[in-house]
Amino acid sequence: MPLINGTSRHQMQIFAVEQLIGPENPVRVVDAIVETLPLEKLDFNLKGGSREGRPAYSAKVLIKLYLYGYLNRIRSSRQLEKACCRNVELWWLLDYQQPGYKTIADFRKDNAAALKGVFRKFNALCLEWNCLGES
Repeated sequence: MPLINGTSRHQMQIFAVEQLIGPENPVRVVDAIVETLPLEKLDFNLKGGSREGRPAYSAKVLIKLYLYGYLNRIRSSRQLEKACCRNVELWWLLDYQQPGYKTIADFRKDNAAALKGVFRKFNALCLEWNCLGES
């Protein structure tokens, strides 16, 4: 009896992550909204001003990660870290950046009030753009 054979995992494949994310995927909305946010007006505690040590992640990257977690009910910084390594949508959204759980947790702790403002703006824009399904 013939069987369907898959592609060998050792076979090299060339593809763009852009091809894996459909035009109606919600991560595109998250990306569009975060790119429109004026971060300097939202009082984020931005790091990375020092020339010493490892460069910091952009606040926009971490905001996109938190909004993705918000939409997908992922609240733990450790779970968000794992999702960055496993999830193709996050590869696309974060440009393959994979912040560690401590970076994620510290960003939340240091910017709790500003993140609340972002979530309010996110919900308002989603309602305005009719991005949220009716429940």
